[in-house]
Amino acid sequence: MLNEIIKSCEYVVNNSKSVKINETKLDEFIDTIKNVKTSHWLSFSPYNLLDLKVETIINFLLVYESIDFSFWGNPKWTIDTDSGKEDGSIALLYAILKYVKDNNSTDFSNITKDEFKKILKGNVEIPLFEERYNIIKNVSKIVNGKMNGNFYTFIKDITTDIELFEVIIKYFKNFKDERTYNNKNVYFYKLAQLLTSDILHIRELKENIKVDYSHLVGCADYKIPQVMRGLGILEYSDKLASIIDNKKEIELNSEYEVEIRASMLIVIDTIKEKLENKFYSIDINDYIWTQGRNKSLNLKPYHLTRTINY
Repeated sequence: MLNEIIKSCEYVVNNSKSVKINETKLDEFIDTIKNVKTSHWLSFSPYNLLDLKVETIINFLLVYESIDFSFWGNPKWTIDTDSGKEDGSIALLYAILKYVKDNNSTDFSNITKDEFKKILKGNVEIPLFEERYNIIKNVSKIVNGKMNGNFYTFIKDITTDIELFEVIIKYFKNFKDERTYNNKNVYFYKLAQLLTSDILHIRELKENIKVDYSHLVGCADYKIPQVMRGLGILEYSDKLASIIDNKKEIELNSEYEVEIRASMLIVIDTIKEKLENKFYSIDINDYIWTQGRNKSLNLKPYHLTRTINY
């Protein structure tokens, strides 16, 4: 499946009506990153995550990243943490990790809706609460029913991204992330790639084993296209730009959404090729994602699509 992602996205980019890649701006960006050092986000050990056993971390990552999607709203969902107010993915990480530490368990199969609401309690209800609740329960039930209650032990002999990715999408259908464009299938699998990458990076870091994540192609979300647009690499039609800048929702599986996500992945793939594979695609992906925190870029809004995929 991984090798189908770029192939399907190339078709979209070659036929795109509303999103174009500015090759000049792309080359300028490539010149600026030739000598950067990339680091994986988990290496910063958010909320002391890396203090836990590798088995607990990986079992945690499965449930956390199963529901790591769609945080936008007005007002935006925020929670109080040990270091102040947080929102988005890092807020979710804090909330789920706190439950895991307090209960010494990554099993959410028997959690009630009220208990889950308490875990995610914030200023407003988190978007897609029902979907998150159903997914996290179902993921735990699959682990208990098909993996003897321990995801880590089930996958611990796997050290390559292709094999791990296939296991993830085989057992956990919530990671399915496909669209259609001109009646052709387009594949993204953002969260499945993220989970694959994070597991392998953690094992490399904590267990000092040799892993391979060279085949991952990137995590098509809303943040990275936002950064690419800010850098002038992605250019939107006037109509699409107006929709995004006025914070109007873009429909799931619309031409707009598919063209934005596909173009983002082709940009990453092009960077990797032009730098002659100096960096893996997933490292380029992570580097650009971190640039979203760079206030000097003065970024315009990101596209809004309500989905369990990102």
